[in-house]
Amino acid sequence: MRILLWHVHGSWTTAFVQGPHTCLVPVTPERGPDGLGRAATFDWPERAREVSPGELAGAEVDLVLLQRPHEARLAERWLGGRRPGRDVPAVYVEHNTPQADVPYTRHPAADLPGVTLVHVTHFNSLLWDAGSAPTAVIEHGVVDPGPLYTGELARAAVVVNDPVARGRTVGTDLLPRFVEAAPLDVFGMRTDALGARPELRTAVQRGRVRTRDLPQRELHRAMARRRVYLHPVRWTSLGLSLLEAMHMGMPVVALDTTETSRAVPEGAGVVSNHPERLADAVRGFLADPAHARAAGEQARAAALARYGLPRFLDDWERLIKEVSR
Repeated sequence: MRILLWHVHGSWTTAFVQGPHTCLVPVTPERGPDGLGRAATFDWPERAREVSPGELAGAEVDLVLLQRPHEARLAERWLGGRRPGRDVPAVYVEHNTPQADVPYTRHPAADLPGVTLVHVTHFNSLLWDAGSAPTAVIEHGVVDPGPLYTGELARAAVVVNDPVARGRTVGTDLLPRFVEAAPLDVFGMRTDALGARPELRTAVQRGRVRTRDLPQRELHRAMARRRVYLHPVRWTSLGLSLLEAMHMGMPVVALDTTETSRAVPEGAGVVSNHPERLADAVRGFLADPAHARAAGEQARAAALARYGLPRFLDDWERLIKEVSR
């Protein structure tokens, strides 16, 4: 089967393209948001093929996988007038929580006839108003990076892109509280902007907060050297970085928001909405490497059981067959 999908979310797409189908990934000369092509920092199989918009007009496409509101119109134009959901089977994968007027936000796919809306968490499915659109939930799957955890560095790892721009959504305002509990290594795009935040400037200067942007293959090993993974996110979908940390065998400390409590079982870390309890948990893991390792082992076992790649691909295979009949 030939599936048209845009490279929007690197980690999620990396898991999806591990399946048995040929994935057609649009690429444009400028490699802008609608034509990123194959990932540069993730490992993708050869069956994930780059295709230009001009090639798509006459291309055989068995399924369109939409992820952003404008992609339905874009696909129709690039596919020579073939409309997703009417002329070509289509699904719309929603990666995010609604951002306004919760819980009354109507999903864009609610108005796309013939398109199945797929959520990545049950929480997201509950919060979005899908109208009469058929819906499904296929929880995340993660390409297992392996049990990389060493925890040799008594520091906490945080992974977030654009922490200043996204602010309270990803818990950037909470970082000064955690700096008192542990030195923080914040990984992700444009994390260097944290140094300009007045409340973090001194911590950055003292090395209590360090920032780095690494490709995934380097990021995982760097994360795994830190003693604990900290997830201060208030309002996004279930973070793949959290699941990747668990796969590596890291103990986790996280806010009890959205779907986190489902992902992190008791014994794999500490999940709470009480900042002081979370800070105490970070201190505890830093002070007791054996306890941190034991919790990380439970985190890895739980992540493999619920968010392993085979289950994810099996769920998608069933849905693809259903919508392609």
